[in-house]
Amino acid sequence: MKVAVQKFGGTSLATAECRSQVVEIINSTKSDGFNVVVVVSAIGRENDPYATDTLINLLKEVNPHPPARELDIIMSCGEVISGVLLANQLSSNGIAAKFLNGEQAGILTDDNYGNAHILYVNPQSILTCLENNIIPVIAGFQGMANNGELTTLGRGGSDTTASAIGAALNAEIIDIFTDVEGIMTADPRIVKNARILDAIGYNEVCQLARDGAKVVHPRAIEIAMQSGIPLRVRSTFSDSLGTLVTHLQQGRGNSSYLIKEQLITGITQMSNISRIKVELSSCEEKKGIDLKVFKSLAIAGISVDFINVQPEAIRFTVSVDNTEKALAVLNKINIYPDIEFNCAKVAVVGAAMTGVPGVMAKVMEALSENDIPILQSGDSYTSIWCLLKDEHMEKAVKALHDKFELGNK
Repeated sequence: MKVAVQKFGGTSLATAECRSQVVEIINSTKSDGFNVVVVVSAIGRENDPYATDTLINLLKEVNPHPPARELDIIMSCGEVISGVLLANQLSSNGIAAKFLNGEQAGILTDDNYGNAHILYVNPQSILTCLENNIIPVIAGFQGMANNGELTTLGRGGSDTTASAIGAALNAEIIDIFTDVEGIMTADPRIVKNARILDAIGYNEVCQLARDGAKVVHPRAIEIAMQSGIPLRVRSTFSDSLGTLVTHLQQGRGNSSYLIKEQLITGITQMSNISRIKVELSSCEEKKGIDLKVFKSLAIAGISVDFINVQPEAIRFTVSVDNTEKALAVLNKINIYPDIEFNCAKVAVVGAAMTGVPGVMAKVMEALSENDIPILQSGDSYTSIWCLLKDEHMEKAVKALHDKFELGNK
């Protein structure tokens, strides 16, 4: 059975006209000989009537701190609405379709409300639809825990749903349809000459996603990578093939794309970060202070990043939303850190940089030429991160994009 899983984001489903375009895409894919499985997000974005953020705000008007169980239930409603609408729009166009919520689609998760992980997918209901020439339209972002409770998968979870279903069905392709034409070398709102990448490796796009790019959820990429299923990021409103996410070497037709030939793939950014610095000289008891700091934050459920532990100080970052909570946790254990507010992280990402001399020198050169001070830096095999002040973020992204000549194809 030749299966294509197609996920459509909220902007692709926002109006009847948009959904008509979606119907055309599904019908065209079906005509190409694929059994199509559709996954949907909630309609629109914040302030749109059925968007997830709108539903959250509606509940918080009644109770500013709702139980996680009830929050998951109301958050799941957006995908149900968009899924039922699309299934019926397909049916009214002569294409047999059936809506399935997360539970009906066989998506089983752990019981971590608000950020559940998929344990496995039982695709029997999906397969029954396909065997009867019915297109299953599945609510993304949701599943059911072993205790029978509804759960949601975290923001961007519809991408994860699509990849998990693709893996369960051994799909030929997973298409993520959105309102952009593909993955770009930088945020086009910042860099005017940012260009669409024809192809990119799984590891690189995972790193871009973790460092701030919001095109695809990193969990979705990891599932596709583990299953060896190519994933494409495409626009609902364009005929462009978009960006193919796959192993480092992959052909399209008679063409071959060797992604590793390009040293740097893209520049990404993340704002609203605070840097916390614990000076060990200010701590009464220095032994084991690093363990005490990170264990206390972990117990409080606070995620930390950009960690730098040295004999004289511990530095790390948290999101701006967690800054006050982190400060309170540390104060409780008699640690009174310095906090640098209004920070941003800019990352240079490229799988081919491993072992290549001079990449960090070019990063430093680009920022130095533009009088952008670096507060902290770090690196991995596929990326170099720089912590800056928020006010320098956009200038840094432009400078790095130019320095590595990413606007030139």
